Amino acid sequence: MVWIPYIKGFEAYLLMEKSLSKNSIEAYLRDVEKLVEYFGVKGIDLMPEKVKGRQIEEFLSYLSDLGLSEKSSARMLSGIKAFYKYLMMEDAISDDPTDGIAGPKLSRYLPDVLSIEEVEAIITAIDMSEPTGQRNRAMLETLYACGLRVSELVNLRRSHYFSDQGF
Repeated sequence: MVWIPYIKGFEAYLLMEKSLSKNSIEAYLRDVEKLVEYFGVKGIDLMPEKVKGRQIEEFLSYLSDLGLSEKSSARMLSGIKAFYKYLMMEDAISDDPTDGIAGPKLSRYLPDVLSIEEVEAIITAIDMSEPTGQRNRAMLETLYACGLRVSELVNLRRSHYFSDQGF
């Protein structure tokens, strides 16, 4: 397939230059692969440099027809835009077909947050007589103080900083 070298280069770029997480890289690659799959389903045999904005807009319309949420469509467009920005940077294409394509308007909402009292209640509910009590308290206090996601907290142990420190 013609797209494979471009996708492999994009993957290397995301890993080495952008230092993205494995999950983020997989999401970006999946976005581009969905576009390629769409072209295959529609019988469109195009090299990446031959794709036009109209075809990407048709792809987005196709996603909407499939019932994909606006948020998912916007994220997918973001991955495709990143791919074409990479191709522009590598001089693999002369025109970016994603220029001028606006994603769907997304409604914004504020996440639910815990009050200080609720956080204190959770932290004080930890049984410090248990062997894991101190660990659990430290983890919850770190989550709260740093505003981390649980996945970010879990990955701290695996991070480059900690691995260099002998932890």
